[in-house]
Amino acid sequence: MIVVMKPKATKEEIDKVKSVIKELGYSPHPIEGILRTVIGVVGDERGKPHDLDSLKQLQGVEKVVPVLQPYKLTSREVNDETSVFNVDGVAVGDSKIPIIAGPCSVESEEQIMTIAASIKDSGASMLRGGAFKPRTSPYAFQGLGKEGLELLVKAKEMTGLPIVTEIMSPDDLELVEEYADVLQIGARNSQNYSLLRHVGKSKKAVLLKRGMSTTISEFLMCAEYILSEGNSNVILCERGIRTFETATRNTFDLNAIPVLKEKTHLPVFADPSHGTGYWQYVIPVTLASIAAGADGVIVEVHNNPEIAVSDGAQSLKPKTFKNLMEKAAPVAEAIGRTV
Repeated sequence: MIVVMKPKATKEEIDKVKSVIKELGYSPHPIEGILRTVIGVVGDERGKPHDLDSLKQLQGVEKVVPVLQPYKLTSREVNDETSVFNVDGVAVGDSKIPIIAGPCSVESEEQIMTIAASIKDSGASMLRGGAFKPRTSPYAFQGLGKEGLELLVKAKEMTGLPIVTEIMSPDDLELVEEYADVLQIGARNSQNYSLLRHVGKSKKAVLLKRGMSTTISEFLMCAEYILSEGNSNVILCERGIRTFETATRNTFDLNAIPVLKEKTHLPVFADPSHGTGYWQYVIPVTLASIAAGADGVIVEVHNNPEIAVSDGAQSLKPKTFKNLMEKAAPVAEAIGRTV
């Protein structure tokens, strides 16, 4: 159920509606749009005698609408406008498309500083880099941990680029929050509901990647876990799914971008690096993603991908990343956006 407030509803009227919702035994989740505020009403309706339609009697309420989708707070029924929020000066969900770039793993100070400087010069909006790495093999490089986070901060101090980094465990939340601007949930943890609930309590934005075998409906329910805990600053990221095809690392689901844009108000990003697994396909898939309506792109860039400790094959060299930015600009312009 959602409560749609009138365009000129006052703060006092909105607060009163939230208070009544709590009195009825539900949780209010306000979403502030450009023209009006809507309030999601979340909770178990079993055993509650109250009729939520009575909320329409309150001052400032325009209408009360049932949400038919199993995902409530992520649905466009709650908010017909794409959500826009700020990440340390970078607008997400707006007409300008943020490009997040950086290495799969932070390996050394020289490496991260070199890459950060190059992507800044080419026009990147945020810096990505893994300090904690989920790896298929327990013997593979697992990341530098806290040292990696500290190196990311040094790179931010030099470039001003907000930090996007992965969190793997609820136990690490307090540590990663201290350094990161965006908490990334990787594909392998997309249905780790305990982790999703913990980041849902965070004030930091969350970049949620689609699981390699996760349907779109399941993906939206994963996001619902985060929003239901109070964190509405969530980015959905298509990063390829597992199919029978072996020519690429994953099968990038370009269909997911317009489908998600139709179903949810959350910003939708694309990850062509993991989506393909080969650097030579990253630029064309990036351009296709922008044309399909992606609100942002995250790509891997490495100054020496030949000796990278992880994902070197799918990483762009700085010069190639600059080429990507140059090619992306006219595609974005063709659909009324910028990069």
